[in-house]
Amino acid sequence: MTDVANRAETRRTYTHREVMEILSGLLLALLTSMISTSVVGTALPTIVGELGGQDQLSWVASATLLTMTVSTPLWGKLSDIFGRKLMFQTALVLFVAASVIAGLSQNMGMLIAARAAQGVGAGGLSALTQVILGDVVEPRERGRYSGYVGAVFGVSTVAGPLLGGFIVDTSWLGWRWCFYVCVPLAVVAFAVIQKVLRLDHKHRDARIDWWGAFTITGASTAFMLVLSLGGHEFEWNSPWTYGLCVLGVVLALLAVVAERRAAGPILPPRLFRNRTFVLTSVASLFVGIAMFGAMIYLPQYLQIVKGMSPTASGLMTLPMVVSLFLASVVSGRIVTRTGRWKAYPVAGMLLVAVGLGLLSRLHVDSSGVVIGLDIAVLGLGLGLTMQMLILAAQNAAEPRDMASTTSGVSFFRSLGGAIGVAAYGAILTNKVKSEMTSLMADAHIRPSGSGLSLGTPDAIATLPDPIHAIVLEAFARGMQTVFLVGVPAALLGFAAVLLLREVPLRSSGGTRSRRPARAESAGAESA
Repeated sequence: MTDVANRAETRRTYTHREVMEILSGLLLALLTSMISTSVVGTALPTIVGELGGQDQLSWVASATLLTMTVSTPLWGKLSDIFGRKLMFQTALVLFVAASVIAGLSQNMGMLIAARAAQGVGAGGLSALTQVILGDVVEPRERGRYSGYVGAVFGVSTVAGPLLGGFIVDTSWLGWRWCFYVCVPLAVVAFAVIQKVLRLDHKHRDARIDWWGAFTITGASTAFMLVLSLGGHEFEWNSPWTYGLCVLGVVLALLAVVAERRAAGPILPPRLFRNRTFVLTSVASLFVGIAMFGAMIYLPQYLQIVKGMSPTASGLMTLPMVVSLFLASVVSGRIVTRTGRWKAYPVAGMLLVAVGLGLLSRLHVDSSGVVIGLDIAVLGLGLGLTMQMLILAAQNAAEPRDMASTTSGVSFFRSLGGAIGVAAYGAILTNKVKSEMTSLMADAHIRPSGSGLSLGTPDAIATLPDPIHAIVLEAFARGMQTVFLVGVPAALLGFAAVLLLREVPLRSSGGTRSRRPARAESAGAESA
């Protein structure tokens, strides 16, 4: 059978030391890109103050997320054609060059363009890290290493804002060093990859699916523009929204036609006949909704409602990072020993739902201990889930589809993040506005004719006492709604994971051990 032949494809065997050397270079590059992507958050007020363009502020954040998401599937296909190592290093060079240009920006237009280029490079680094790991390590052994990849995402969510706050507050550095700081780390990562990564590249198909690239990227861009800019740059109920949605649907339908006819498609249609790929993609979509929404909006609760500084709010997320790291590493090692993986994402998605439910109960007077425990539960769930979904998808894929499968699952997780950020932002804005109106009416306070503008956390802290208390209560209730809305998304992800069959993890030479084989039978019955 073709599938058996593909799975039995000969491949170089790497020692544990060699894998750790390769992984160190991959993770250093990945950490650099993730930190540089998140570091800008705390620097945005200062950047806008110097460059101007307050009306373009949302583009600075949206540009990177947009290009990172739409470029992810393209990197996987390009690595099949030109080689993993060359494409990974290309993504790294592109990211560094864009970072330097961002640091040299003289206006908002230049900064936004540089941030968009950063996103393209970051998309390549994120997707190809998983692809390369899938090439050098068999699925049965991959769990012990993939946990570190998941931990990098968690560490970067804290390290980025903390580093950004430190750089902006240091007079002899300034906000431009938020972009320059990644350069030395990237140079080291490039050198490590050049020295230790030696992959036998197999030219599977030299033809580039240009029509598929155009339609997939175009459809993703149209939907991402609606999600990123809707409610900010234009109203949800507007010609822009309807026009972009129609364009996205048309291009998506054309993409289906293009991929069915292409000789070397970017997202092969056969992937969507793979039950595991479909379910892990759906679950990753909901993981992205839950994860990115919490990570983006939790600091706002800490800074506005609890009055913490950006640095302190970053430190408060340490329980989530620690629990995410431990869950990723420990579960990965157990999976390597037992070959059984399904229980971890099942438990993980339930913990994500529980964590979001607990966060929805936070109020103005919630203690730091309660907040820390709640976000630790969320981190534990994410740590048990994120890398296991990619591991399951890779294990069920043919070797020729490794890059497409990995980048496809990563694409849906990024898309979920975009949906979560946009949806939670709209919910928070509307809820805070309605709650403030209600609370001020109850207190018999009449707002000024122009309404009450929340402004920055520092500005909110200086509001007179009655107004200040109302703003804090309204924002706390808004955050409760945001986290509560995330619970159904997590439960839908749980349902998708529950339907997965526990396909036994492949070991060296494409064989499967007897223990995982029994797990497959049990998984099939439970599914």
